[in-house]
Amino acid sequence: MSEVTKPDIDAPLGAAPLDLVSLDLTEGDGAEVAPGAVVEVHYVGVDFDTGEEFDSSWSRGESISFPLQGLVRGWQEGIPGMKVGGRRQLICPPAWAYGPEGGGHRLSGRTLIFVIDLLAIR
Repeated sequence: MSEVTKPDIDAPLGAAPLDLVSLDLTEGDGAEVAPGAVVEVHYVGVDFDTGEEFDSSWSRGESISFPLQGLVRGWQEGIPGMKVGGRRQLICPPAWAYGPEGGGHRLSGRTLIFVIDLLAIR
């Protein structure tokens, strides 16, 4: 994928989903991610209800690499099958993100939207 730029995430309409929603915005043409892989990505995350950005590798100015098994359930189950060069949107209800409200994380109880650019599989 050439000339990858930070995505804009439009505020969704309607109620938040109860299950993980995965949508390929750009189909990659590289290697395919297997469960448990180590991936290098650029991503942005926003709150479903407010549209407020809560995290972004773009804002830090560098991509990030990490093993999928260390991430929220939505990433563990939503990234496998994605191909290098692709861009995927994941909508992660609380059970797929940081758990129910009061769970101890600042984003517990929130439905989150992530747009992920898969740069490499390590």
